[in-house]
Amino acid sequence: MMSLDMYRTRIKPYHRRYSDFVKSHTSAAIVYHSCGNVTDLIDDLVEIGVDAINPVQVSAMPDTAKLKSRFGGKITFWGGIDTQRVLPFGSVGDVTVEVRRRIHDLAPGGGFVLSAVHCIQPDVPPENILAMADAAKRYGIYPISC
Repeated sequence: MMSLDMYRTRIKPYHRRYSDFVKSHTSAAIVYHSCGNVTDLIDDLVEIGVDAINPVQVSAMPDTAKLKSRFGGKITFWGGIDTQRVLPFGSVGDVTVEVRRRIHDLAPGGGFVLSAVHCIQPDVPPENILAMADAAKRYGIYPISC
């Protein structure tokens, strides 16, 4: 929607002031919500004190292993389970593979909140929701070994 330069000159100073205020008056974590591929913005978000990015929209940022290697330890990733294709149209097996992959890519060392990328819509079969929860329990136990 805007260039990085425009964000940095027009919006980031206000985000920084907001973040500084919140952090100086509370112990709250700051979660930044932005859909799409915001990889180029993550360093800026870390710099101003953002603690987590939501969602990790895997349809726009599919290489979650690269995302973790570049930013792991700097910011928490929230999301990662595809709501556009896998949850509504995939099989139980597809959902299990998706959950295992995102845990493998994003969870080692902490800093990952496993969840659907966006709200789970009515077209998602209940068995796929259960498969997501079952796979999270199966593969999401620390230390991560999947």
